Amino acid sequence: MILQNPDEQEPKISDSAWISETAIIIGDVTIGDNVYVAHNAVIRADEPGSSIVIEDNCNVQDNVIIHGLSNSRVTIGKNTSLAHACIIHGPCVIGEKSFVGFGAVVFDCTIGDNNLILHNSTVRKVNIPEGKVIPDGATVTEQEEVIQLKDIDSEQLDFKKSVIKANLHLVDGYTKLSKDN
Repeated sequence: MILQNPDEQEPKISDSAWISETAIIIGDVTIGDNVYVAHNAVIRADEPGSSIVIEDNCNVQDNVIIHGLSNSRVTIGKNTSLAHACIIHGPCVIGEKSFVGFGAVVFDCTIGDNNLILHNSTVRKVNIPEGKVIPDGATVTEQEEVIQLKDIDSEQLDFKKSVIKANLHLVDGYTKLSKDN
């Protein structure tokens, strides 16, 4: 469902993106090329002055919520994966080639490129530099805690690449199915 917000702003969605018919996208939302938005995802820029940008080749998996507070922006960088049921709440920037795991909550922060935020973790009011791992279930809400984060390793980099590849395959497959029907 694609809807205007109360300010009559409509989502702008690339023709090459695939959006599930059960996803809800409201307001000042821009979705780039080859983006996959799965079932029951909610992408909502309906508060005054809020906006959401999802850059090319991202995937927004089942039950993900992306929402922006009034006068805030959420930016999801290219080739980023938002896994099942995570919550991204603006203001927030998530850099390119990042991964946010199942049930994670990311709010009011800047996440650099190439980061791995694992499942059920909470990241709030911090800036995470490039190439870090937030462990499963971690809570990172103080900038001093960021210093203790480990660097991403080659196995984790391969995992992130495989998720992007699988979801780009889904965009291609679902797009072909839509054209055939």
